[in-house]
Amino acid sequence: MPMVMADADVRRSLTRISHEIIEKSRDVIPVLVGIHTRGVPLARRIAVAIEEVRGARVPVGSLDIGLHRDDLSTRPTTPLSGTRLPVDITDRTVVLVDDVLYTGRTVRAALDALNDFGRPAVVRLAVLVDRGHRQLPIRPDHVGRNLPTSVSERVSVRLGEIDGGEDGVWVEGARS
Repeated sequence: MPMVMADADVRRSLTRISHEIIEKSRDVIPVLVGIHTRGVPLARRIAVAIEEVRGARVPVGSLDIGLHRDDLSTRPTTPLSGTRLPVDITDRTVVLVDDVLYTGRTVRAALDALNDFGRPAVVRLAVLVDRGHRQLPIRPDHVGRNLPTSVSERVSVRLGEIDGGEDGVWVEGARS
């Protein structure tokens, strides 16, 4: 399984995403909301990078989309992680953070879940990897890396906080 992003590549991508969020947010401090599981540590890392530049605390939350998925009958049951939002998101700028954007269905579920907690003024999307193959009209605002894949391939993101070891992105399956 070939590695397509090493630890340093992940760090550079998150730094770039952080700077893009700062530029797009102007004077507003956004609320970063990581989608469980790997979106949560990515959101925390982006927040640290923004705080280093802005000098202001960036609220970071986590979002469990488990009950909002449209494929509950076809997926294995996974334990719910719970949603934790540090501030009221109503009328705030919210940046959803996830590791891989594929069909767009996870993001759709995240938007539904987010609306259970308030009505943000703006919702943006930041992803470490955009692999294409969208099934819904969803596109990211901030992308670490566009990674063209076939539908038979699987993109695997590993993060030290979740998986132990170094960060990286791998593609599993036949490369064409």
